[in-house]
Amino acid sequence: MELLFVVLIAAAIALGARYVLPGRDTYGTVLVPAISGAVAAIVWVALTWAGWKFDGGWIWVVSLAVAGIVSIVLALVVPRRRKEHDDELLQKLSRA
Repeated sequence: MELLFVVLIAAAIALGARYVLPGRDTYGTVLVPAISGAVAAIVWVALTWAGWKFDGGWIWVVSLAVAGIVSIVLALVVPRRRKEHDDELLQKLSRA
C-alpha cells in the first residue's frame, strides 16, 4: 500500500514541477509525472530489498527526493533536446 502512496506523491510533485518549469509545451502532460512515479517505485523497491523498513521515514525521503530530482532534470532537459532535434530536422527538410 505504501508503494502506491509513494508513486502518487511522486507523480503529484512532478506534475507541480511540470507547471513551474518552462518549456512544458514541448512534451506531453503525463510524461514527467509517469517517469517520476516509475523512478519512485524503483527506488522504493530497491530500498526495501536493501533492508530498509517501509514504515521508516528515510525510505520516504530518499524515494521522493530522487523522484523529484529526476522530474526536475527531465523537465529541463526534454525541451532543450526537443528544440535541438526540431532545428536539425528543419534544416534537413529545408535542404531537400
